[in-house]
Amino acid sequence: MPDNELRETAMWVLEETTGMSRTEILCKDTTNIPNLEIILERLRSGMPLQYVFGKAYWGGLTLHVNSHTLIPRPETWGLVEAVRERFQNSEALHVLDIGTGSGCIAIALKRCFPHWHVEACDISQEAIETARQNAGANNAEIRFFQLDILKEETDYYDIIVSNPPYVMESEKAGMQKRVLDFEPESALFVPDSDPLLFYRRIASLQKAHSLFFEINEQAGETMREMLAGQGYINISVIPDMAGKDRIVAADKQ
Repeated sequence: MPDNELRETAMWVLEETTGMSRTEILCKDTTNIPNLEIILERLRSGMPLQYVFGKAYWGGLTLHVNSHTLIPRPETWGLVEAVRERFQNSEALHVLDIGTGSGCIAIALKRCFPHWHVEACDISQEAIETARQNAGANNAEIRFFQLDILKEETDYYDIIVSNPPYVMESEKAGMQKRVLDFEPESALFVPDSDPLLFYRRIASLQKAHSLFFEINEQAGETMREMLAGQGYINISVIPDMAGKDRIVAADKQ
């Protein structure tokens, strides 16, 4: 682990366990750290800090996370930004977040657009319960429900957003152990033989006027082709801060 990451990890442990701010930590005695051995044991096992403490900080939100939910990534905020930029002056819209996990996207959109009607679904009932808890903690009124999008259909919405599984099985070899050992595989991986599995299914349902997806950085052009083949227009592939294709937006004709 790089030195800067080690320092950040140590500071987070101190903040969470002592309840002190960073300024207080630097000025006061911090030798008495509650549950230090348990925390260190979990960190040595490779467990991400977010799972050690059961929370993640993302987009100004504090979110409960566990083994049933992915840890929200900075790149996913680009999905929220893409929707916000497009609809910043909109009337009340009906929105669905498919594969909500911790509920981060749905909650962020509801906080950005309090007048919108936001719903969110996931195949995992445990994830739904976690997302519902997060929505309550962040004062976001959202309807959550369980749904297997590969087998069931949704109602019609103005907007569907989704960050579905998109990491190909062949990419496992290059991934960090702490991701593979602790984050839910069902929320991460798709077969190499069908990397657009979830996107194709959602698009084929024709259940929204506008679609917004987070994608595998390798899938920008194939997503554009797939959506165009299904009759979508105004297709945009939006890069993340690293310049990698990350968000795709499209409208139904």
